[in-house]
Amino acid sequence: MSLSDPAAFPRAFADAWATRDARAMAGLFAADADFLTLTGHWAEGRKAIEAAVAGEMAGAFARAKLVTGRVKARALAPGVAQVMQRYVLSGILHADGTDAGRVGAVLSAVLVEGPEGWRVAAAQFTAEG
Repeated sequence: MSLSDPAAFPRAFADAWATRDARAMAGLFAADADFLTLTGHWAEGRKAIEAAVAGEMAGAFARAKLVTGRVKARALAPGVAQVMQRYVLSGILHADGTDAGRVGAVLSAVLVEGPEGWRVAAAQFTAEG
């Protein structure tokens, strides 16, 4: 899934998260994209991104919800943009099944414009603090 505007990325990411749709989330990325996930997994390529996200959604983030916060988008060059989105996550599970509480996180992505619209070239999702 490509985007008509890079600023639409955080909402599309959150929508895919809400439905636990790893394929839709990976579809926001270019075929050769890099993604550093919230658990620290570095996935290279859309297929690896889908697999990493699916694994996380089946594990620690099986019940996790994202609430959006501050967003910042800026053009870096023609056809290149950066988007940063703050989220608060709740419902994260520790390995023993206990609730990890609320966690603040920032998703930072560089998007590039191509013939099919905007896609993420590289992103990292990191916990705050």
